[in-house]
Parts: sequence; C-alpha cells; structure tokens
Amino acid sequence: MSKDVTVTIAHVRAAGLCVHGTRTWFARQGLDFRAFLARGLPASSLLATGDAMAARVVEVAQACHEEPR
Repeated sequence: MSKDVTVTIAHVRAAGLCVHGTRTWFARQGLDFRAFLARGLPASSLLATGDAMAARVVEVAQACHEEPR
C-alpha cells in the first residue's frame, strides 16, 4: 500500500490486542503511548519495530482504510 495510514487504538482493539499490553509494548519500544492515543501513529513507525503484533495491527488499519465508506 502506498499511503502510510494512521494507526489508532481502535485498530489495536480490532486486532484483538489489549490496551494495557499495548501501553507496555509502547514503553519497551520507546514510543509515546499518550501521543498515540491522541493522534495515532503512522503505520511505517510501527512496522519499523519489526514486531509481528505491530504488523498485525497495521494490517487491520490498512484493511479498515481500504473498506468503502
């Protein structure tokens, strides 16, 4: 996908991941969880971590973005 979608906490939940675990993961990665809650994060930033769960959340975000409204 050419557009770098914005991933939000709704995408995390849709991927079946918990918010508490996500907060812990953000801390380990050195990412700002509060900023993520407020504004989301570009998919490329999550993919850059190389984490499989981050990739899963990005896939959900991309699928949501591609769905017709």
